[in-house]
Amino acid sequence: MAELNTGDGGGKGKKVRSKKQNSKVDLTAMVDLAFLLITFFMLTTSLSKPKSMDLGMPKDVPDQERILIAQERTMSILLGPDNKLKMYMGQFESPIEGPRDVAYGKEGIRKDIIAKSKSVPIEMGDPKKGLIVLIKPSKKSNYKNLVDILDEMAINKVTVYTIVDITKEEDNLFEK
Repeated sequence: MAELNTGDGGGKGKKVRSKKQNSKVDLTAMVDLAFLLITFFMLTTSLSKPKSMDLGMPKDVPDQERILIAQERTMSILLGPDNKLKMYMGQFESPIEGPRDVAYGKEGIRKDIIAKSKSVPIEMGDPKKGLIVLIKPSKKSNYKNLVDILDEMAINKVTVYTIVDITKEEDNLFEK
């Protein structure tokens, strides 16, 4: 297009400058895109799943239906106060081995569980008759100790274990 210069007719012509307009950016589309992306990532991201261990609890069984097991197969683990741990084999009244103090971890209870897991099927003469572990937490033991023992059961692949109430006589072992 041609531009018509209507000056005052004076000698020198003045340069005509165009007015600069303020530039505006419409951010509506950008905000929409941001919300779409946030929504997409929220829906497609998997949140961290809580880690848990399955624990099957037995039903209450009448006394006449209870199954007797050989005391050579039974290991009792007593959880006491102040991170104390005791174990024995057999029945408390006439133990085959123990009761004795044991430490948590690889050099403690894990070593005993591994040894008994190997020796019990040989003693019983049947590979299907493995170790049975009775976990007996006292009222003064803490939750972490119970979780640690359950972890030991999972680490050592002990298939038969249960959590039972501790007797007064067993609880008195920690007071000595």
